[in-house]
Amino acid sequence: MFGRLFGGGARRPEAGPHALPAARRRGNGTYALRALGDRRVLALVEAADAGDWEAVKAAAAPFDLGRDHAVLVELAELDGVQDWIGRAVEEEKEHRATALLISGARHVSWGWEARTTARAVHVTQEQWRVFHERLGIAEEQLLLAAELRPDWITPWRRLLTSARGMSLDHAVKETRLDAALRRDPLDLESHVEWVHQLQPRWGGEPGQALRFARDALARAPEGHRLGCVIAQAHIEEWVESGGKGHLDDPAVQAELREAARHSILHPAHERQPGWQKDFNTFAMALSLSRERFVAPRVYHELDGACTTWPWTYLGQPERAYARFRRRA
Repeated sequence: MFGRLFGGGARRPEAGPHALPAARRRGNGTYALRALGDRRVLALVEAADAGDWEAVKAAAAPFDLGRDHAVLVELAELDGVQDWIGRAVEEEKEHRATALLISGARHVSWGWEARTTARAVHVTQEQWRVFHERLGIAEEQLLLAAELRPDWITPWRRLLTSARGMSLDHAVKETRLDAALRRDPLDLESHVEWVHQLQPRWGGEPGQALRFARDALARAPEGHRLGCVIAQAHIEEWVESGGKGHLDDPAVQAELREAARHSILHPAHERQPGWQKDFNTFAMALSLSRERFVAPRVYHELDGACTTWPWTYLGQPERAYARFRRRA
């Protein structure tokens, strides 16, 4: 059916040699993606979960943590890494920049875990104290990692998040964004973080994030994943409005359709480990807008794979994903 609706490009690519076995699905046909769906990433996560630094270094060898945001996030969001990574930072000589990067990234995520995603007025003084303490450690380690490896972009991306959390001067934030984009002018993760920063709840002006996202899309080559910044910008606008936003609008639907066709659905698009997150971002944005033409294609390509982000905005990610998938 989808081949007739969408043309030859609708066929899913064959699973790569490193793909994890098919996950056990829920009754609604969905499943939570783990370790980016990649055996090598799973080995890295398991080594980190065991606190085995030597095994982490070996498992990280196929990846460039200085540029691969998705793999770094798997370590940054793994509870328990903070319990042992400090020893690696102190003792490691040859790969000290990697230890600093992992520790700094983990402390950013660990800090936000303490703060939670609640609005600022609902965060306690103790939460603020722990939040800033952990972000302070992250700042020091990430800046040192960036100094040791000036070619890396991931420290600057994580430093953007810590700067937002610590409410640093806007000039500092812009300097960090410039540092990231000098290393990769089309880096999606840095653009998405800036979309967060430009929201009114973080000091931006209404409409500013969408203008930034549209400018980014205009510079993105066909098939490049940077097009996802449009989907994320519309989701953020919806969140900013308290779920009463503008997405159910023909112009928004058309913009999301064109962005998807320009990026993740374009024949030139290359899927890397974790590609499902980009598709989930478009799935959520298209679903919130009640778009009916491209949304089914996106869900078809995902084949039930659900990522926590961005569905966490709706509470229980898998349930939200399944509900909108049925509607699509």
